[in-house]
Amino acid sequence: MKKTKDLISIIMPVYNTEAFLSEALESIINQTATSWELIIVDDCSSDNSSNIAKLYSENDKRIQLVCNDKNYGAAISRNIGIDKSSGRYITFLDADDVWNIKKLEIQIKFMKDNNCAFSYTSYEFADKDLNTTGKKVIVPKTITYNQALKNTTIWTCTVMLDSLQIQKEDMKMKDLETGEDSTTWWSILKKIDKAYGVPDVLSIYRRTSNSQSSNKLRAIRNNWIIYRKIENLNFIYATICFTSYCINATRRRLGW
Repeated sequence: MKKTKDLISIIMPVYNTEAFLSEALESIINQTATSWELIIVDDCSSDNSSNIAKLYSENDKRIQLVCNDKNYGAAISRNIGIDKSSGRYITFLDADDVWNIKKLEIQIKFMKDNNCAFSYTSYEFADKDLNTTGKKVIVPKTITYNQALKNTTIWTCTVMLDSLQIQKEDMKMKDLETGEDSTTWWSILKKIDKAYGVPDVLSIYRRTSNSQSSNKLRAIRNNWIIYRKIENLNFIYATICFTSYCINATRRRLGW
């Protein structure tokens, strides 16, 4: 598919998020940058999410709704969206999170000014009602593969990738229980030297019941498996990365 110059393709996987979906979609529609397409991939939602997405797609020609034939999970749904995209720049927003209205404008300018293939922004946390908690993650100016192994500070909803510098196949995520996004960023960073951080806080990460302690404990366990089985790190280096990962994850959640 021919890439449209400077068009931003936004990929949004959706699964049973009717309570939050409209807020996420409004944060895209209200962007000060208007050269975008949104590809919503509904993953067989059993609530009203698909109908909400359909209504928005009917009212805005920039929005495309894709309905999966079965429940594939977020990683595969994002991959389907990537395949459907026609923009040069690829970015992601989950259906329960929101963007600052200048997010795309600021980040696309940053990408062009720095001629970078991969950028990510700072972000802040909010409760389920989107009340910000005061906890912010100010990301590093740059991050390499080895640094990213120790600090999973790159949040998917802040990422922007240039498909002229990174192949779409390299953006696609493995179908993992957790960590599918981090492993993708690590894979890309093996090929491009470094990614660049935008200091502005441009996204809000909504903490819902789906992001509580049981899921976090599972993510911690799975991260160790990823270090050893997917990244093939030896035991000593895996232990160093895992320890740093746990410390940095705790700092982020506490707002340090």
